[in-house]
Amino acid sequence: MERIHTGKGFIAALDQSGGSTPKALLQYGIKEDSYSTDEEMFALVHEMRKRIITSPAFDAKHILGAILFENTMDRTIDGMFTADYLWEKKGVVPFLKVDKGLAGLENGVQLMKPIPDLNDLLKRAVDKHIFGTKMRSVIKEANPEGIRKVVEQQFEIGKQILAMGLVPIIEPEVDIHSADKVKSEQLLKEEIAKQLSLLDKDAKVMLKLSIPTEDDFYRDLIDNPHVARVVALSGGYDQKEANERLARNHGLIASFSRALAEGLTAQQTDEEFNAMLSRSVQSIYEASLT
Repeated sequence: MERIHTGKGFIAALDQSGGSTPKALLQYGIKEDSYSTDEEMFALVHEMRKRIITSPAFDAKHILGAILFENTMDRTIDGMFTADYLWEKKGVVPFLKVDKGLAGLENGVQLMKPIPDLNDLLKRAVDKHIFGTKMRSVIKEANPEGIRKVVEQQFEIGKQILAMGLVPIIEPEVDIHSADKVKSEQLLKEEIAKQLSLLDKDAKVMLKLSIPTEDDFYRDLIDNPHVARVVALSGGYDQKEANERLARNHGLIASFSRALAEGLTAQQTDEEFNAMLSRSVQSIYEASLT
């Protein structure tokens, strides 16, 4: 908790799952005709993540935590479960994505689909030495009712996660292409502040938010005693633009996925791969220090 709350660095998001895995593999240079079953696909994506995690560029000096998805949590790296390898070998705090994807668009937002087996998953996460969780909803329009429902759902599930001794990363993403992004961010901040005020005195959550249009807009959330850290998603911006926008927001650190893996391919030699990853890690780290 101390490391997450005060450490320098950023969170690596390595949690693409289900429908987004083929896209992540394609970005990495592995085409869909390279595998025919889900098991083959997940084995390939684990090899990709293993290559990132075991790279010398992936280190505790720059990286505070890593978000995994369930399949990665259940797999091993060098004979150790992934979360144990991250913490014991790398000094990187492990998180787990727990949502089951997005429901359809309603009231300008996409809530999370129901998570029927959440308690069982959380128990397994505790057994596997996971520190916290992540779950994503999406806001497309500045619809007050929709945004309120997104935040209420996030915090309701967040309390279930807190009760299991884990730290939830609450992620109500505002679509960067939204026509009324500024208004959505205003409504979102009000709803988050309301829910934070209802938490038990010692409860700590993390927030994962789109980089705001107005610089330093989330400063008061960053300073809130219930908030262990506010991290930013790259949201579709390329790495350069995401870094530039992030650097203008003091106290906000990265939790990038696509922007972190940008330029990495299966065809690269280890030397090329590690050099590319090192450049990305350094640039994201520097943007997270402001």
